[in-house]
Amino acid sequence: MAQLTGLTFGGNPWTPKFAQEIDYEKCIGCGRCFKICGHNVLTLKALNEEGEFVEDEEDDEIERKVMVVAHPENCIGCEACSRICPKNCYSHTVLDN
Repeated sequence: MAQLTGLTFGGNPWTPKFAQEIDYEKCIGCGRCFKICGHNVLTLKALNEEGEFVEDEEDDEIERKVMVVAHPENCIGCEACSRICPKNCYSHTVLDN
């Protein structure tokens, strides 16, 4: 299979690696990745004590919030989210055609 590759401005080969998932056990919900991503890929979601997502964020059952890859189709593969993450929560993958 062929991989999606490109060139940097300097002419060096570059292979984008797209955000796939975030390890919720490691994520502290700091929002650094959300702030650096300009492509609406991520969103903050609430978890209850059992580690299940809570839809109603006004609910008293919220234990903490974590970042999720909500719109992976918007990811450009720059890996800025992973580089700024203080807990190394991200997993990325290349696009195989």
